[in-house]
Amino acid sequence: MSVMGMKKMTTNEFKTLVWRYFISYWNSRRIFSANGGGSPMIKRHQYYDFLKKAA
Repeated sequence: MSVMGMKKMTTNEFKTLVWRYFISYWNSRRIFSANGGGSPMIKRHQYYDFLKKAA
């Protein structure tokens, strides 16, 4: 065991962990000024809601 009970990760496990965090942040949390200050995830939900109402 290493610090605070976390297991020692292999390089590939660490890369996967960082990649998942990055993609999670990029798609759901970051602010994007081109869509009115919302995240890409919010914009995507608005787009699909609009399509449902238009149908």
